[in-house]
Amino acid sequence: MSRPIHVLGIGGTFMGGLAQLAAAAGVKVSGADQNLYPPMDGQLRQAGIPFHEGYRPDDLPADALIVVGNVMRRGLPVVEAMLDRGLSYVSGPQWLAENILQGRWVLAVAGTHGKTTTASMLAFVLDAAGLEPGFLIGGVPRDFGVSARLGGGSFFVIEADEYDCAFFDKRAKFVHYRPRTLVLNNLEYDHADIYPDLASIERQFHHLLRTVPGQGQVLVNAESPSLARVLDQGCWTPVVRFGVGGTADLGAHLLNPEGSRFEVRSDDRLVGEVRWSLTGEHNVANALAALGAARHAGVPLAQGIAALSGFSGVRRRQELRGEAGGIRVIDDFAHHPTAIGVTLAGLRAAMPASGRLLVALEPRSNTMRMGVHAETLGGSLEHADRVFLFLQEDLGWSPQAIRERLGSRLHLSSAIGELTEALVLAARPGDWVVIMSNGAFGGIHESLLTRLRETWDGDI
Repeated sequence: MSRPIHVLGIGGTFMGGLAQLAAAAGVKVSGADQNLYPPMDGQLRQAGIPFHEGYRPDDLPADALIVVGNVMRRGLPVVEAMLDRGLSYVSGPQWLAENILQGRWVLAVAGTHGKTTTASMLAFVLDAAGLEPGFLIGGVPRDFGVSARLGGGSFFVIEADEYDCAFFDKRAKFVHYRPRTLVLNNLEYDHADIYPDLASIERQFHHLLRTVPGQGQVLVNAESPSLARVLDQGCWTPVVRFGVGGTADLGAHLLNPEGSRFEVRSDDRLVGEVRWSLTGEHNVANALAALGAARHAGVPLAQGIAALSGFSGVRRRQELRGEAGGIRVIDDFAHHPTAIGVTLAGLRAAMPASGRLLVALEPRSNTMRMGVHAETLGGSLEHADRVFLFLQEDLGWSPQAIRERLGSRLHLSSAIGELTEALVLAARPGDWVVIMSNGAFGGIHESLLTRLRETWDGDI
């Protein structure tokens, strides 16, 4: 593993995490990307990894193995130069599997929603048990401060997504990982730029299922009909089903509406109670998945429950960015109507009855921009008192269905500055403003807080 690598697309959470793992393993690493922004640019600098802004053929090192991210396409000058020069190249997931995951007990977390949070919880519980896990997560767990760590033990937690590997490897990333412990959190239609329908994604999940050994374990959300269909295609590994309520093998009972207190039950036997700062029934389900996976790695449920009470959450997952004039500004990574809906439901249950829930939404993911969820997005925003929708130039659909659903609660804007000012005018003390995007959203979080402080606190 001593050969240098050069990472194309190093600013992504996966590829940037891969670069950090390689550097920690003693590999000489360099890379390139367009428009790097926090937190990955800071993590790369902290790890001492040099990178170029922009993709230039002259920056390709002749002696390095080129690790190609899935943002790269044929026709890009850097890709054509790599091929014309006969340089060695590989996809990120393949390099990771062969150089980092080989020989380790891999715990993979897959699903449409909750992968980052569940993987973070799992790594936290394993770490609290003294197992020193490595991890590669598509976000930054607050308790670790980084998205990737090589670890000192045999366990490795990875967020396993179904997006494709590279322009030359169109398989789902997660088929490379070969987990011993597999979490299947949920499954809905997403990644419309890759998959034509839900059935095609289910087939990819079954390909993942085929790689889990018979001595491993699969933890499955008992409430997902899509995952039931995946299992029906064939399963050769013991299955543990988890779910909130019902008769799952591993279940939970909410002790308050917001989900900040809940009981954990195993085979209908009370094991313990979690009290934490997170909210929402979806996070309770994430916790069950993490506890079950950690148990398979040797951490008793009671020990995992005690650890979870200290879990601090993940950056950009219901993260409080600041407060001004009694108005909270919360950042949340949003890419799918279901995730948006359950997040807002959890926040609504947790906030004071006198406050209002204001939502600023950037439909940024490929699937959202294509309009696949245009008809259902309005329903996911029902818990909001006001919705401020940012309309990018390349948005491929009309917001008419959302307007029909929300009526006067909807504000449309094609400029982030104008949207920010509309939020400032609308917000009042006691309100919670939730910024929802899977990107930087033009830095609206800090600019909004600045304007709110000027308006309500008198700070100039």
